[in-house]
Amino acid sequence: MIHRTEDAAVGLTSLKLIILLGVVAFAAAAAAVYFWPKLSRQGVLPILGRVGILLSTQVLVMATVAVIGNRYFVFYTTWDDLLGHTGKPVVNFGTNGPGDVPKLVKENGTETIDVPQGKNPQAAGQITQVDVAGRRSGLGTPALVYLPPQYFQAQYKDRRFPVVVVLTGYPGNERNLVTRLELPKFAANEIAAGRVQPTIYVMMKPSVGVARDTECTDVPGGPQVGMFFSQDLPEAISQAYRVAPGPRGWGMLGDSTGGYCAAKLAMLHSDRIGAGVALSADYGAPMDGDTGDLYGGSKAYRNQHDLMWRLKNMPMPPVSLLLTSSESGEPNLADTKEFQRLAKPPLKVDTLLLPTGGHNFKTWQAVLPDALRWMSKQQNTDQPKDSAPIAASP
Repeated sequence: MIHRTEDAAVGLTSLKLIILLGVVAFAAAAAAVYFWPKLSRQGVLPILGRVGILLSTQVLVMATVAVIGNRYFVFYTTWDDLLGHTGKPVVNFGTNGPGDVPKLVKENGTETIDVPQGKNPQAAGQITQVDVAGRRSGLGTPALVYLPPQYFQAQYKDRRFPVVVVLTGYPGNERNLVTRLELPKFAANEIAAGRVQPTIYVMMKPSVGVARDTECTDVPGGPQVGMFFSQDLPEAISQAYRVAPGPRGWGMLGDSTGGYCAAKLAMLHSDRIGAGVALSADYGAPMDGDTGDLYGGSKAYRNQHDLMWRLKNMPMPPVSLLLTSSESGEPNLADTKEFQRLAKPPLKVDTLLLPTGGHNFKTWQAVLPDALRWMSKQQNTDQPKDSAPIAASP
């Protein structure tokens, strides 16, 4: 969990909006009870009045429930986000000084973590709110960056840290990874206990700069989201933070749609991404109302993004994947087992199966500590041998 200020005015995730809608819905229900006897007569106007009262009351109640759900799950953070008015991303935040190098990460503030000494970055790490711009794709998106405590300690000033990009599902928001998955809290405790090496976690949503489920795809004639994650994001994060080089220093982890992205991007870009964790992911290439045509009508291009097809028809990439599912409650169980059966070296596939668990954050929290430890073992970095654990809550 984190501590953050409430949205100003009546924002889409603000408590003020919930209270306002609740009051108006209650007033509408009371008005319906009061006026119903007067509208019980026959005739066009009384009938229209009854229909209007019923519709307005139902709409207000449904709107209140929807806003409560959105505040909890953080599907949309602003009215523009809800309406799809994302605007054009800012590709340049200025320069980094000599040589006019474009500045690709803009820091907007910091947040603390709900662990002992959570307000002390040297003891618990810190979450930084950022905007990230893609120099090649032209896309931009907000993100939350967790920096481990060692990042702020003098003895690690020359240390370069591995990075794990963590993606939500669609239409989730990066905030869910903090408030629902609680990844920074789990990471801080695992690092403090010495079970996970100090790691930078970049938390994002997979729909970068567009109100569309792109499945992290370079859409022909559309947003180049695959390029953003495989080229732009590593460049931007490496420019802003002390990051370990090479694919062994760069991993991806995601739930649902984010899990598919993590596995797919690792398989397609093994020269840049060394490992991926897919929590409750599908392995095919969808085409539905949320995605539209991601493949320009090309069956061959669609196949390129179907992970099962790749296992059957293309050389195995030299990456490591961890796939999760549940023996009861998850629809991807059979495909997960089939994926592992089809995998051959140099592709390494491990699975983590729960006895039971649905497609939700409670299930993903149950496997997250093991997933973080697994990823830490895949990332080969120059961690000093004399680093000592820092106390944190279990």
